[in-house]
Formats: sequence, structure tokens, C-alpha cells
Amino acid sequence: MEKQKQRSRKKRSFGLQGWAVIGTGTVAAALIATFTYVQMGRAYNHVFFPNTTINGMNVSKKSPEEVKKMISTNIGDYKLTIQLRGGDREELKSSDIALESVFDGTLEQLVADQKPLSWVKHLKKPQSYELNTMIRYNEEKFEQTVSGFPFMKENAEDKAMDASVSDYRSGQGYHIIPAKEGKELDLNKAKTAISEAVKELKPELSLEEANAYISPQIPTDDPELVSRVQTMNQYVNTTITYKMGDEKKVLGGDIISKWIKTDENGKVYLDSGSVKSFVKELADRYDTAYKAKNLKTSYGKTVKITGGSYGWKINQSSEADELAQLIRSGSSQTREPVYKQKAASHGSTDYGNTYLEINLTAQHLYFYKDGKLIVDSDFVSGNESKGWSTPAGAYSLTYKERDATLKGENYRTPVSYWMPFNGNIGLHDAKWRSSFGGSIYKTGGSHGCVNLPPAVAKTIFENINAGIPVLCYHLPGTEAKTSTGGSGKPEETKAPDQTTSPTTTAPVTTQPAATTPAATAPAPTTAPQSTAPAVTPTSSAQAPAGPGVPQSSGKKEIGPGM
Repeated sequence: MEKQKQRSRKKRSFGLQGWAVIGTGTVAAALIATFTYVQMGRAYNHVFFPNTTINGMNVSKKSPEEVKKMISTNIGDYKLTIQLRGGDREELKSSDIALESVFDGTLEQLVADQKPLSWVKHLKKPQSYELNTMIRYNEEKFEQTVSGFPFMKENAEDKAMDASVSDYRSGQGYHIIPAKEGKELDLNKAKTAISEAVKELKPELSLEEANAYISPQIPTDDPELVSRVQTMNQYVNTTITYKMGDEKKVLGGDIISKWIKTDENGKVYLDSGSVKSFVKELADRYDTAYKAKNLKTSYGKTVKITGGSYGWKINQSSEADELAQLIRSGSSQTREPVYKQKAASHGSTDYGNTYLEINLTAQHLYFYKDGKLIVDSDFVSGNESKGWSTPAGAYSLTYKERDATLKGENYRTPVSYWMPFNGNIGLHDAKWRSSFGGSIYKTGGSHGCVNLPPAVAKTIFENINAGIPVLCYHLPGTEAKTSTGGSGKPEETKAPDQTTSPTTTAPVTTQPAATTPAATAPAPTTAPQSTAPAVTPTSSAQAPAGPGVPQSSGKKEIGPGM
């Protein structure tokens, strides 16, 4: 028993001694590791930590002196390759600008600021420095060398070009001329980029990547430019076809393109003066109001009627406004212009085939409706001896009125049928007369009106409407030697054929040949308008002035013209 206790005590004694030995070894190892770590850390009192770069150079475990040698060596061999747009290159050498090292203690300070015992964390954690104070160059030599490069010279022939609008091409319109990148440099940007590259000892520099080239101010996809081209194409793609009877006038892009302008802000607009000029040309070509008209008379002869306002007249102001709006909106269409007044038909015979033909020489009239002769009769026109002659000319019936009173300086005369066509000059019944035609008008005529037998006035009144042409003319050689009775019994005469162009435009001086009576006139090709155009007779076509105003009662009083 005693022996077992002794053995147990020996075992316990040995265990304690063994653990003591083991504990002593672990501490020693830890001390050795710590000593080694500290000793290795002490090295970083003089060299840079692992994974350290300065200006792109790996300076790990390098001392400041070693780094200085590296920099100096690099500077002596340094050259910068400058890449130009288009593939050309230039080289800048360190000797060209007297490049040299400058050490101001920064390297030493970086090492001194390191905490040596933290070196181990830099094994995986890199650190980088960019220092600009380690090199310098001679600024005068730099300016001289860089400014002397050919690419730094102004290149007038290869400048950047803004995107722009093309000229108009017929059938194709406008398009955007793309912007062009040139080779002209922003000299200050280029010098700055080169200087920065040298300070960082970069081996290459792309001036394009450095944005040193002057770029176009207006790029190809500039929204305002795109919008401008779209607007201009909308204008020129508009087609306006003016249709005046059988004649057409087409307005398209070839003409409209000449009217397009842009203001100082690049906004597109139509030149209003050009639009107005076009409409004026349209009016000059197609207006027939106040222009001479050829009439193949019921006597077979053709006369040229001057004076009067009858015919087509474009409202130039309104049409110019509407035309400009159509072009702006791109609304192609076939149209007639806006008219101030209209006529019966387009063409040389704008009076159509419903008209009143008044031969002032023969004192005889003919009324045709849709080409058919409705009535013909003698009449009495204005008193020639007193200067009240009824003026020749082409007019339109202004209106017609029952039971009017003709009032002058010394007369008030009621009439049953009043049909004015030239101011206060008109047709009316003259029941106070017992004879018509012949030479009565020379000394016993009216104040300017056309006096008719009552039955004739009634027939005309019942068949005529406002706007119907009234064509008054002189035809020498058709004078009547005798007057007719109160019925104005007409001489049967063949109606004219207005469907063919007249061959004689001057009044004839020969007597008309005897003709075969005819009940109707050959129908002209175009029917007249049923509404009256607005008429403003010229002063030269008016009857002598005198008092008289229309009354609103059942009777209407009209000024001189009786």
C-alpha cells in the first residue's frame, strides 16, 4: 500500500515538472516570434512598406535613396510619346525640356511616418503615392519645344465643323450635314495635358483622350437642328394646286424653299414678303376684274370692252395668310384662292353664257340666259348732249328691287323695276316714254340709266339675278336711224357664239349684215355664277353726281340715273 502511494507521488511530481518544461518552451517560442516580428518591423524605419508605389513605380522595401536613384535613372531616359488624331505621333524627350529630379525630403518623410510594427497588414493592403515635387523642367524650354511641334500650329484647313442644314434639293428636301471632327487643338488644353503627363512620367499621352481637340459646337444629333430640318421639310413637302377653271398653278417645294428663312436664334419662318409676292403674281395672272374683255356681239362682230369692274379679283391679303398657314401645317391641297369678287367662269370669257349685252351705239340690248336669248329691245341711255352718257364697261348687276323712286335735283320718279349695275346707274322701266332706240339718247336721254319699255323691264327683272354680267359697249356702224314704239319692239338678231375665241378685238365700223332671226343663242361652254361679286365701280364710270338716298319703305328712292 505504501509503495502505491509512493508511485503516485512520483507520477504527480513528474507531471508538474513536465508541464513546467513545456510551458517554458512555448513562452520561449512566443518570445522568439515577437522578437523576429519586431526586428523585421525595424527594417521599415528605413524602407517603404510592401505593396507601395510612388508615381506608378514599385518602391516596396526600397529606401528613399534607392527610390531617388530609380527616379533619376528614369528621368534621364524619359520620353513622352504624344498620340495625335489621325494616327500621327510626336516625341518629347527629357533633354528637350531640361527635365531633372527634385528631392525635398518628401520620400524620407513618407518612411518616417510609417508605423513599423504595422508592416504585416501591408502585405495585403497596397498603398500608393503621387508626388509632383520630385521632378521639374525648364518652363521656357518646355514652351519653346511644345509650341514648336507642327500639330500645335493652327490648321485652318482642318478645323472642326458644326453640323448644319443642307441646301434644298428638288424632290429630296433638306438633310443634316454631319458635324466634322477636325485636327485643330485647344492649345492651352494640349499644353496642360502634356505638362501633366511629364510630371507623372507617363510614357504615352493621347491628346484625343485628353479632350484637347476643339469639338464642333453643334453636333449632328443637336435637337434644335433636327427640329429645324423637320420643319423645313414639312414646308417644302407641301403642294398647293390652284385650280382656276381648266388652268392650274402648282406651288411646291422648288418655290417654297426660296421663302424659308431662319432668324438669329435658328427659328424657321416663312418670308411673308415672298408669300405676298407669289399671291400678287397669281392675281396679276388670273384676275380679270377691271381688265378688257372681248365679246362676240349679237351683230357677229367682236368688240373689246374696257372699263367696269366685272371679273375675278383675288383677296390678296386673305389668300397670303391662308397660304402661309397651309404651308406651315404641311396641308397639301387643291384650292381656289380667296376672292374679293367672283365672275361667272374662268378663261377669256369670264362673263359666261348668262349676261346682258347693251349696245350703246345701236341703243339696243340682248339678254341671254344659259345661252338662250330671253329678250332683246331698244332702250334709251344717258343724255349725250348734257354729258350724262351711260359709260361703257363690264359690270355686274348689284341687286334688283321692286317699286323704287328715282330722285334727282328736280325730279322724283317712281319705277316698278330697278336693276342697278354701276353705282346709281341701272336698268328700269320708263313708262313715261312712248318710243325707244334711234337717236333719242343724244338730246333726250336719261341721267345715265338705261330706260326700258315696261314689259321688257318686267321680263328682264324676272329672269335676272344679282351678279349677272352687264356688258355695255359701242359698236360703230350699228346706229339706228329710227326709234321704235313703246314696246321697244326688238329687231330679230342671231345670238353670238361665245364658245370660240374672238378673231377681232377692235370695234368695227361697218354695218352688220342682215341676219336670220333666231330664238336662242348657242350656249357658251361655262355657266355663270349665280351670286354677285362685290363691286366697287371706278369714279370715271359713274353717272353725274346728284342728291338722293334709298328709302327703307315700300318705295325706294335712288339718286341720279333716271
